[in-house]
Amino acid sequence: MPTPHDVPSSLLIEKLAAYLKSNVDNVKPPEWALFAKTGVHAQRSPENPDWWYIRSASLLRKIYIKGPIGLEHLRSDYGGRKDRGFMPEHTRKGSGAIVRNALKQLENSGLVKTVNGRGRIVTPEGRKLLDMLSTEIKKELEKVNPELKKY
Repeated sequence: MPTPHDVPSSLLIEKLAAYLKSNVDNVKPPEWALFAKTGVHAQRSPENPDWWYIRSASLLRKIYIKGPIGLEHLRSDYGGRKDRGFMPEHTRKGSGAIVRNALKQLENSGLVKTVNGRGRIVTPEGRKLLDMLSTEIKKELEKVNPELKKY
């Protein structure tokens, strides 16, 4: 059975974001999400109106692959380089509020759970969802490229 390790991350995140938007009621952008930047390194807020679902899907995939993982490590993963004008650029962490609220929503929907002192892990329901979507993506890729059936 294919897992999120076996399929391209961009396809999985895209499909998972669409699933979260249409089927999971607990995952929805807060009121302030229209105006929020994704971190101090960003100059503007995201242009994609569905960016909250994409970030939630990306978080779920990242927790599946790297879990148990904590909030600060996730903030580092979603950070970037701060443009400081004529001075050298420095790395900055991503927004903690975005990651924290998305994780709360994923926990309320039963896809992620907290392990005390270690971070967050994917629940069996979340693992089942990711494996199911990975299987669908692998079948679609095998139709395009039949040589992938070996793997």
